[in-house]
Amino acid sequence: MNLDVAGLRRRLALTPPVASVYGDDGAGRETAALVPAAVLVPIVTHAAGLTVLFTQRTAHLKSHSGQVSFPGGRAEPGDPSPEFTALREAEEEIGLSRGRVEVVARLSDYLVRTGFRVTPVVGLLTPPLALAPDSREVAEVFEVPLDFLLDPRNHQRQTRELRGQTVGFYVMNYGSRTIWGATAGMLVNLYRQLAGAPPIE
Repeated sequence: MNLDVAGLRRRLALTPPVASVYGDDGAGRETAALVPAAVLVPIVTHAAGLTVLFTQRTAHLKSHSGQVSFPGGRAEPGDPSPEFTALREAEEEIGLSRGRVEVVARLSDYLVRTGFRVTPVVGLLTPPLALAPDSREVAEVFEVPLDFLLDPRNHQRQTRELRGQTVGFYVMNYGSRTIWGATAGMLVNLYRQLAGAPPIE
C-alpha cells in the first residue's frame, strides 16, 4: 500500500476504526482492560516517503523492557482526551513538542492483557525533528517505512504459552528490529482501517 500524505489523510477521514485485532481470541480482555491509556502513532512526512517512528525501551524497565513501542502511557486523571494523553506522553518520553504534531485520527482501542485499554492516536510529524529522548525510558528512537508496515506479507503470526494457554500475536521483522505484540497489533489495525478492513488471513 503506497500512500502519500494526502492519501493517508483521505483514507483515515473516510474509514472509521475497524474491529480491533489482538492476534488471538481476545478472551477476557473486555473485562480486564479497564485502565485508560493512549499511544501516539507518529508518521513522519519525509519527502522521500512516509515513515513511522518507534521507541526501543531501555533494558532495565520493570515492564516491557527492551521492547519496541509507540510513545505513550497511562492516562492521568486530568487528561481531557486520549489525544492529550498521547501527546503529553510523547513529549515526556522523546521530547516531541505537541505543537509539532498534527493529529489526524484515532484507531480502535487495543485491549492489553495487563489491564490497559489503549487508544492509538495517529499524528503527522514534519521533519526535521528535534527530539530529546528520556534516557531512563528510551534506549533509542528509530523509523520504519510505512509501506513496509502496511504490507500484509510482513504481518507474521506466532504463538507462545502464557499461563498455560497458547496465545497468538503479530510480529513484524524489519532488519534487526522486531515489532511484536500490542504494537504490531495496532499496526495491523491501521492497515485494516486504511484498506477498508479486508478479511484477516
